[in-house]
Amino acid sequence: MRQILKLIFAASLTFTAGNALATDYIYRELMANTLPSAKCEAESAAIASASKNYNIKRFSKKFCQTQGYGWHLEQIKDSGKPVCTPCDNPKETGFRCHMEDVVVECKRIKPGSVGMLPGKS
Repeated sequence: MRQILKLIFAASLTFTAGNALATDYIYRELMANTLPSAKCEAESAAIASASKNYNIKRFSKKFCQTQGYGWHLEQIKDSGKPVCTPCDNPKETGFRCHMEDVVVECKRIKPGSVGMLPGKS
């Protein structure tokens, strides 16, 4: 009986202690542009290449990482709009496209919120 009470007490302490040790985050919203594609393509293909979900996620992660140590992508709020420019080389015909005004939300653990400073809560 005594062991059951100890177990119940330990379980209740574990479940309620999580709220006291909650991690706080700092959030930052950024707007940036992706880089243009490497090769010249037809305009529709270049737009499709620039607006691929993979490219937007990859650049969004980089946008947050450029903010410094510990910054991570929380969410992509707006994937932007495609902007195309004709290729500079006269031998190549086509366009290079990139996404303009991509809006992302980045997050970072608030310093001191996870016990990094002993004796402070």
